[in-house]
Amino acid sequence: METIGYVRGDATTPLGKGVKVIAHVCNDRGGWGKGFVLALSKRWPEPEADYRRWYRERADNDFGLGAVRLIRVDTYLWVANLIGQHGTRTGSKGPPVRYDAIDRALRTLGERALELGASVHMPRIGCGLAGGTWGRVEPLILERLSGRGVPVTVYDHD
Repeated sequence: METIGYVRGDATTPLGKGVKVIAHVCNDRGGWGKGFVLALSKRWPEPEADYRRWYRERADNDFGLGAVRLIRVDTYLWVANLIGQHGTRTGSKGPPVRYDAIDRALRTLGERALELGASVHMPRIGCGLAGGTWGRVEPLILERLSGRGVPVTVYDHD
């Protein structure tokens, strides 16, 4: 079975050659403005614009927990918006992370990464503002991505 590569650095500047997908977790309430998304928005406007449009038009699409959207931001670079968080920490009881939704989203991401021949790059998804634990997220990544032959690099920001 493949493993996860861990590096110190910025997931918005993924290492290596070939097609790459930067994956991160979003909430299901249309909020974009804290955490890793700020770093994404500094580099590319498309992931935020697509997320907001996807949310606004949710009555007519698949937006919701477990859904995924891949947005191309450069010739060999995509950003994957994974809906794996129910609401936000503000005013919620308990952490907003939803492991089952992250699992479903990672399954879809694994399929898309294999189609693209891409590696996947991410911060410790679901473990920042979403309030999840890496001990619960890492096995999902190992099963849905690494275990299927998708190279994965996790970035711990300096």
